[in-house]
Amino acid sequence: MRGESEGYVDRLRAGLAGRYRVERPLGQGGMATVYFAHDLRHERPVALKVLRSELSALLGPERFLREIRLAARLQHPHILTVHDSGQVDDPARESPPLLWFTMPFVEGESLRDRLQRERTLPLDAALRITSAIALALDYAHRHGVVHRDVKPENILLAEGQAFLADFGIARALHLEPEGSADTAQHRLTGTGFIVGTPAYMSPEQAAGQGDLDGRADLYSLGCVLYEMLSGAPPHTGPTPQAILASRFRDPVPPMRGQRPEIPPSVEAVVLRTLATAPEQRFASGAALVQGLEGAMARSGSRPRGMRAAAFVVVLCLAAVGVFAWSRQRTAVPTPARPTLATLSLAVLPFQNLGAAQDEYFAAGVTDDVRGRLASLPGVRVIAGASADEYRDSRKPPRQIARELGVEYLLVGKVRWEKAGAGPARVRVSPELVYLAAGAAPAVRWQRSFDAVLADVFQVQGTIAAQVAEALGLALGGGAQERLVARPTANLAAYDAYLKARDAAFGSSGLLERIDRAIALYERAVALDSTFTLAWSGLARTLAQSHYNGRTDSVVRTRARVAAERAFSLDSTLPAARLALGDYFALVERDSDRALEQFGVGLQVAPADADLLEAAGFAQQSAGRLEEALATLRQAEGVDPRSALLPRRIAFLLLWLRRYDEAERVAGRALALDSTSLAALEAKAMALVAEGRLDEARRVINAPPPGIDPTDLVVYVANYWDMFWLLDDSQQRLLLRLPLAAFGGDPLAAALTRTQVLALRGDSARAMIYADSARLAAERHLREDPGVPDQHTLLGLALAYLGRGEEAIREGERGVALATADRDVLTTVYLRHQLARIFVRTGRRDRAIHELGGLLDVSYYLSRAWLRTDPEFAPLRGDPRFEQLTAGPASRPGA
Repeated sequence: MRGESEGYVDRLRAGLAGRYRVERPLGQGGMATVYFAHDLRHERPVALKVLRSELSALLGPERFLREIRLAARLQHPHILTVHDSGQVDDPARESPPLLWFTMPFVEGESLRDRLQRERTLPLDAALRITSAIALALDYAHRHGVVHRDVKPENILLAEGQAFLADFGIARALHLEPEGSADTAQHRLTGTGFIVGTPAYMSPEQAAGQGDLDGRADLYSLGCVLYEMLSGAPPHTGPTPQAILASRFRDPVPPMRGQRPEIPPSVEAVVLRTLATAPEQRFASGAALVQGLEGAMARSGSRPRGMRAAAFVVVLCLAAVGVFAWSRQRTAVPTPARPTLATLSLAVLPFQNLGAAQDEYFAAGVTDDVRGRLASLPGVRVIAGASADEYRDSRKPPRQIARELGVEYLLVGKVRWEKAGAGPARVRVSPELVYLAAGAAPAVRWQRSFDAVLADVFQVQGTIAAQVAEALGLALGGGAQERLVARPTANLAAYDAYLKARDAAFGSSGLLERIDRAIALYERAVALDSTFTLAWSGLARTLAQSHYNGRTDSVVRTRARVAAERAFSLDSTLPAARLALGDYFALVERDSDRALEQFGVGLQVAPADADLLEAAGFAQQSAGRLEEALATLRQAEGVDPRSALLPRRIAFLLLWLRRYDEAERVAGRALALDSTSLAALEAKAMALVAEGRLDEARRVINAPPPGIDPTDLVVYVANYWDMFWLLDDSQQRLLLRLPLAAFGGDPLAAALTRTQVLALRGDSARAMIYADSARLAAERHLREDPGVPDQHTLLGLALAYLGRGEEAIREGERGVALATADRDVLTTVYLRHQLARIFVRTGRRDRAIHELGGLLDVSYYLSRAWLRTDPEFAPLRGDPRFEQLTAGPASRPGA
């Protein structure tokens, strides 16, 4: 080691024997030497920093250790925490004590290392690093600690994260005068040691002011950001004195002269951090992060790697296809950008310690705490669908954190005690565990709560608030209010609301779950007519009921009233915007107004999972498939264990004719949920589109264990016209099933049987069921004549009845209605059905023309599909059809 003798190292190893095994040097700076060591007590690697001996002699141990211990109190994800500190005395008393402290050993590099290698960083990387360090400084400043030496050497990079190191050293060395001119500070500067680094010092620090505040650190961070973007600090010179003089004399050189691509709004933020007067800078690290986010928003830029969140409308809309979420008449709103630097957290299902029938209550407590935390800026909270995958899991916490891609897990236990003469009580024991890669697991916060049931909302709010504090999040007044808000004052209403949410995920059929949820939501709002979340849940469930076939005016009116009631109670609540947007999308089929509501909701809650997925599917319905794909893939960042998202993506890839990728993604969805009928069918569709018919049949005819045969045949026959993949035994099963197996929907049951019987050559029975389908479709249209799908399905039934002109008229009317609504994906699907009507009624020319048009737009049909699908068998042999279907199976446009 440079400047240190072998005796020095031997003394260090001897003095720390039994506590640390000092293994090798890692580097040396102006103030300290760093060693790789092993913490014997905790069995973990650490970085051991030893203050240079001449500094120890001048400083003395008391002040140094006092400041290091103060810094050790800082617990923040972007602060490299101090584990331990102490001194090693010289047995002969001939040398000053060796002052040391330990920190986590980070497998990575310093920002200085990266800058030496790359000189400048991409804009998004520079802003992410700056935002992470700004949040760390914000936390430290709020706890009364100023760093005083923010520079690239003290910023460590590992696992995509940035960490700030060396809290305490600069403050320990900067000793304000304590009644004597001959203080350690004067002695240190007199020997040539400058407290801080000249290229990054704030003007007030360079002037020797002792009463520094957090704005000095922000100036230093501004210098670091300037260097990351331009390749050098804002002020340079041949000597420290020249650098310090330049700070007061010369203006900051413009960055855009060297990198014109830097947005002017970003440069303005950097210049503000470098203002000479502290009062002209940002007041806090959080304000700096907000300034950077605002600058990026004004520039229209989005840093790469930013992950928006997305989720699913709760009641399984995958069962009705991906094409009819909402339609677009105006620009699709871009989901609001998340913060530039976020913490990552998963709230795992709290363990229910009470009776088995109280499981819904523990799930409700978990969801409530998760929702409160998700409302905060600066934290990415994994969606419930992914976190709930680990209910009762025996996997180690670190493995769960790794699979979910998070730094923190919030776990807990809930007991609802209802016995006895006194009031019911709720006991909650949450625990926040830090599990970042490369760091030792650590419990950052834990507490037990014991309260009467009436105080359950206070408990949930307190948990969220204290977790936010443990994470180092700065909470404004609005955030504080959201964390402690009481959704209702009526516990019976809250109980009904929790049961309604739980009903959505029951084991019964879709429509049965919807009916039970509606009844429970209605009980909740009857008990408390001001319960906004319950009104929102009721509105969304009614809208889904309408969308799933119950198109009567009563359901339509009830959905509208509930959505408007939620909105009138609290239009700032994202759930109210989602309810109104769902009503417009699923009942009115008015994408313009739906997208407006989703967009406003995302401005309030940019990480709201339901809102983000709704926006993604709105993009898809508008035909902006690549944008929708990007949004859904961003959604996987917040919901990485969701089986729904990959199957949504698989269907979208089918429409983009990326069949091999669609097959792989559908396989990933099945790996997450082997019973997913939608994923199973998506995989089969991809294989058909690639011309691999035998493989597609095996997927459907030999499904994974756990899939109910009845559910499978109903699903495959009912969605995406894949009934012809069912084998003989599956078709026979389908024809035996009662109406209840089809969710009580007579149109679905009759039209499915019509198609299967026609495929089997039983024309007489096919016509009987076709007439039943006609009657059911006409009943739907009497209730709601504006639904495009119903007209086209009526046309298909009429085609099987041989009523050609009527069939074509209804089929074309459905396409016209969808086109007028600008619902791109519904339109193209109904054009597919219209082609089937043309084939069934003998209009070969019009059928071939329509199919040619479908091959020219984004849709799942391929040339290989048309050569295989028995619905188009009557066209085979026609030279025009043979020419249309010739060529590769799966290239774009195929």
